Amino acid sequence: MSKGERTKTKSAREKIKEQQAAARARDKRRRLVTYVTAGAVAVAAVGLGWLYAATTSSPEEASAGLAPITVQTDGSVVMAQNGVTKPVVDIYEDFQCPACKEAERVSGQTFKNLAAEGKAKVVYHPITIFSQDPTKSNSVRAGSAARCIADGKQWMAFHDLLFKNQPAETVEGFTNDQLVEWGKEAGVTAPDFQQCVTSGKNAQAQLSYSEKIMTEQKLNSTPTVKLNGTEIDNQVVFSPEQLRDAITKAAK
Repeated sequence: MSKGERTKTKSAREKIKEQQAAARARDKRRRLVTYVTAGAVAVAAVGLGWLYAATTSSPEEASAGLAPITVQTDGSVVMAQNGVTKPVVDIYEDFQCPACKEAERVSGQTFKNLAAEGKAKVVYHPITIFSQDPTKSNSVRAGSAARCIADGKQWMAFHDLLFKNQPAETVEGFTNDQLVEWGKEAGVTAPDFQQCVTSGKNAQAQLSYSEKIMTEQKLNSTPTVKLNGTEIDNQVVFSPEQLRDAITKAAK
């Protein structure tokens, strides 16, 4: 092989590497901007402000232990110090929603810190917003399994593991075996947890609650975060600093 041919081969290899790197970058951007709408997965424009906020923001460090957590009979979960009733932060999320996973990664600790500091009453609303499988079934299994946990701290540990282990939108995931295993990892002690998960006994309750909440709150996408009933712009939700500022101002 001549020197010229070697140069051409090297250039071709470099070009392929560049193309592969660009493809990986595009794929990463697509994953980050995927968000859930009321019947499908849509891809938002890369230039959206919340995407920029998510990719440039650093999550807060845990500042203290968790505030008391109470699992409500309807499936919502309240995290607040005793006596704290406002401001109220409602988080509407789907365990299968990729943007919800990103919001949890970026701002999840901010919600926990603010509740621990007594600066907010945080209410989680795990819902199923998907209408097509496998995403719908994945979401229902995860939400149904979370409803099998009555202990607040155990529920939160399980909640975090679900987002950490979220499957891709195009494949079957959140299998019963996985959910039972993650329950053990989360320290769930309820003796009937495995049976509750594998039977899917809470599936209909998950679907009914989801329909009720989406109708009442006029939800079109997840994550949706409301502060005292008013929706927070996603750019703020995905920016821990701006999020903390908005919530602490509402507490005054």
